[in-house]
Amino acid sequence: MKILFIGATGMLGNPVAAQLIQSGFDITILARDISKAQALFPSAKVLKGDIFDRSTLVKAFAQMDAVYMNLSVLQSSKEKQQQAEREGVDNIISAAKETGIKRLAYLSSLVHFYEGMNGFSWWSFRIKQSAVEKIKTSGIPYTVFYPSTFMETIPYQMMRGNKVGLLGKSEMPMWFIAASDYAKQVAASFELAGNENKEYNVQGPEAFISDEAVKIFIANYKKAKLSTLKAPMGIMKFLGIFIQKFNYGWHICEALNKYPEKFESQQTWNELGKPVTRLADYAKSL
Repeated sequence: MKILFIGATGMLGNPVAAQLIQSGFDITILARDISKAQALFPSAKVLKGDIFDRSTLVKAFAQMDAVYMNLSVLQSSKEKQQQAEREGVDNIISAAKETGIKRLAYLSSLVHFYEGMNGFSWWSFRIKQSAVEKIKTSGIPYTVFYPSTFMETIPYQMMRGNKVGLLGKSEMPMWFIAASDYAKQVAASFELAGNENKEYNVQGPEAFISDEAVKIFIANYKKAKLSTLKAPMGIMKFLGIFIQKFNYGWHICEALNKYPEKFESQQTWNELGKPVTRLADYAKSL
């Protein structure tokens, strides 16, 4: 299967693209920074393109069977600015229809289902919901993944120097998943893909609230001695009035702290394989 990969150079795209290549798929990477993508994936074909430039998508999609989308809302962006999961998805679907793409695969999230709960309302989650709906009504067979919190968020997003930040009160456990395990499930989904539409909840083998997860991570991290840095949600919310990244921060942490996540991945495990990485082992591996 020939797969065009959009978003391969980031924290989550990198391990998935690497696994697809290792699994024998014919991967072409669409990138704005060709040199960065080629350095990361020397054995893959890399095309220069931009999801906001539909003409580059039409060119890139030619001869492809499927498109994998690893997109996100930039933490510093505002609702009315161009968004990868809104205008970008519109362009991708349009170009996919024109070029006869046979499957769209999309990385969404579980926590975006918190939209509308407890009076919570955030444009970023509404964009994600709309993106899923557009894909599902495109007429193109699709696979949508809804992952829980990735283990990678602790070292790559929560850690600053030797401190691991915790914002607000974590109330609900999350089934932390390693990106490497998710990558294997993505590869398995393409191996099984026919003409059916598929939706997969993606969760790891253990559930923790944020405080518990950080304690486990710190206890098993070998590169440095770490400690936690806790901050009340109110400070981030206030700073968010003036700084967009802080506005993003309090919204996502509010949702993660309160989303009532349940284990809903047995079907995913049955079809795509059970995740094996535990948080303690992930921390030790870094």
